[in-house]
Amino acid sequence: MTPAGTLALLHTSPVHVPVFDALRDRHHPGLVLRHLVHEELLVRAREAGPGAVAGPVTAVLAGAVAAGADAVLCTCSTLGAVAEGAAASLGVPVLRVDRPMAAEAARYGRVLVVAALGSTLEPTLALLAEEAEESGPRPRSVTTVVVEGAWERFEVGDREGYLDAVAAAVDRAPVTEDGVVVLAQASMADAAERTSVPLPVLSSPRPGLAAAARATRGAGGRG
Repeated sequence: MTPAGTLALLHTSPVHVPVFDALRDRHHPGLVLRHLVHEELLVRAREAGPGAVAGPVTAVLAGAVAAGADAVLCTCSTLGAVAEGAAASLGVPVLRVDRPMAAEAARYGRVLVVAALGSTLEPTLALLAEEAEESGPRPRSVTTVVVEGAWERFEVGDREGYLDAVAAAVDRAPVTEDGVVVLAQASMADAAERTSVPLPVLSSPRPGLAAAARATRGAGGRG
């Protein structure tokens, strides 16, 4: 094992694999990534709620730990809280990719959460509330937007149309003092480069992987 250790990533779409590989190559050389893609978990969570897949998520993560992972990162915002809840039984750090982004957003007075899936909103808003309590006063307002038709484009592989739809939704956001835009899903990250809104636009992959890389090093290399 390399000194940087081994990080397992739980994805609900294969599109995330090259994104996190590229971030690793650029910012965390030596970190070994093991990608676990389970699209069915998001399908079931959308139908019955994230709690309905708590057992399967824990089983997937336990398998990754048994195979030598020093830490685990869940890249699906809908499943993030479920994944974090498994940490105590696994004995390694379990992180959700959107927590560092939420911590940054909680510093602002007005937060706009943009999502392509309605199922992402509840866990994202709960996370923002947690981080606001940790950092101080809650944001004065949190509003949400679900980008109509965006997820359908994502599902058929129209990545350009998906990102353009997200960027257009961001650009329609009202410009407010002390405002910030949160891209609630990791798949939205590249839309930030397509926006023209004069507000910070936060995405989760880069800060999420950075936090996971630190946790992996801190775990001390179990293998």
